[in-house]
Amino acid sequence: MNIDAVLAAANRLEGHVRHTPLLSSPFFDEIAGRHVLVKPECLQHTGSFKFRGAWSALSALDDATRAAGVLAYSSGNHAQGVALAARRMGVPAVIIMPSDAPALKVANTRAFGSEVVLYDRDSESREEIGAALADERGLTLIKPYDHPEVIAGQASVGLEIAAELPDTTGDVLVCCGGGGLTSGVALALDSRAPGLRARPVEPEGFDDVARSLRSGTIQRNDRQSGSICDAVMTPAPGDLTFPILHRLCGPGLTVSDDEALHAMALAFKRLKIVLEPGGAIALAAALFRPDQVDGDTVVCVASGGNVDPATFATALERFGDA
Repeated sequence: MNIDAVLAAANRLEGHVRHTPLLSSPFFDEIAGRHVLVKPECLQHTGSFKFRGAWSALSALDDATRAAGVLAYSSGNHAQGVALAARRMGVPAVIIMPSDAPALKVANTRAFGSEVVLYDRDSESREEIGAALADERGLTLIKPYDHPEVIAGQASVGLEIAAELPDTTGDVLVCCGGGGLTSGVALALDSRAPGLRARPVEPEGFDDVARSLRSGTIQRNDRQSGSICDAVMTPAPGDLTFPILHRLCGPGLTVSDDEALHAMALAFKRLKIVLEPGGAIALAAALFRPDQVDGDTVVCVASGGNVDPATFATALERFGDA
């Protein structure tokens, strides 16, 4: 993985993805004690940054391989990204999703025309199910984060940040699961805006990336459920993503589920955008962990907005007056 792969992916993405803006609010600046910029990937196609990596990966396949169909496993955002990319390219897609994934994400994936296979994330292995289906049907697996072209596609988020803030110094906080987005952003910033440093943000209790960065070796979470931040509950950083994260990222941060809900309510109230819990944790870290953030400016990647109505209502009921 290098900047050449990132730029090649960006060329394939041009005209197919939205260039999302950087948003600001004086209320956020006051809370955080610094200038806060929010990159709303909730406005991206399918409601998250995952469409970037999906389009990058599918567009990099040769015609025959792509035509045979693709397979992905995901709690929902990568699922929708691959499903829409496959639909637009006219190829079949099978998506393996946990049975406790938000109903909206499952429904959207099916609506894009993909076949959905559900599994129990506490007792079954999505990797084993995926390997069996890929072998049986001749499908190409598009991993959600540990895939070179997926990482290269997600890096376009970093390229857009760098284009707007080439000479800025500070932290770029990224909602982090397996590290595909964070490692991609880190690669782009290292080449195009070296004063900016990518930092992963995770939910409390699922801080495998933060622990891995501290230890220098890949650490795993001891459970696969138990947080409202379903989009970033991955077992461990990837074999491809971790070396990039270890080389280029600053220390990881963690936030609570309540802080994620609070950030969702503030994002809606002050920026008029809808975030899901896992897509709000970078903003939560900027607002509620200011002593752990460096620089006069902090950029937060709001990675997704595919939230069930009940969860969003909970955020507004509990923190709407904050």
